[in-house]
Amino acid sequence: MTSTTRTHLDQLENQSIFIFREAYHAFKNIAMPWSMGKDSNVLIWLARKSFFGKVPFPLLHIDTTYEFPEMLKFREWATKHYNLNLIVKINTEARERGIGYETHDPVTVTHELKTVALQQVLAEYKWDALITGIRRDEDPTRAKERYFSARNAQFEWDYKDQPPEFWGQFATSSAKGEHVRVQPLLDWTEVDVWRYIQRENIPIPQMYFSRNGKRFRSLGCSPITHPKDNRAGWPRAGPS
Repeated sequence: MTSTTRTHLDQLENQSIFIFREAYHAFKNIAMPWSMGKDSNVLIWLARKSFFGKVPFPLLHIDTTYEFPEMLKFREWATKHYNLNLIVKINTEARERGIGYETHDPVTVTHELKTVALQQVLAEYKWDALITGIRRDEDPTRAKERYFSARNAQFEWDYKDQPPEFWGQFATSSAKGEHVRVQPLLDWTEVDVWRYIQRENIPIPQMYFSRNGKRFRSLGCSPITHPKDNRAGWPRAGPS
């Protein structure tokens, strides 16, 4: 790895650690959603670097009940390995109503089992901030995102009204029922994430790595997540 790459990754790491610490100082009740994907595992790694080897706030996994068995196995391992305070939320009311991929379209299932589940758990724990793994390179609309980005009670984001963040001055207040999304990976690219995982030897689910010429680029619900041809031949192996 070149010194240029190392310097670039160090700069991103330092900025993310700064954002983690600012958020922890600014908010009294904070949590970090954990999908068990590559970005959220990088967030755990950065959080531990920010707070001397510990994650001082709860992690939240929205369990749709359609997780791959390998993902659940990784969840169990990582929870013990990092000594995480993990909250698992399932929208049991929706499942009891028969909401599922067998009977409903993916948009409905995602809304009920992810969005509504998050609304339920936010109402229960009343977190005023969530640390997320949003990156600007994921979608053109993310270009207007901020490191501290307010969401209303319906989780809506007003991209037309985004305050500047000069000199590390972040928006740290929200109205009742609202919360702030804290985004330490905002300036990272997908390539940055992979290079950082490689450099730090960060454990991630093995489904990301090539098997029989195929690999998963992202991980989601098993009925709608399928492996892709690994034409580039990378990554072939990784930390367990």
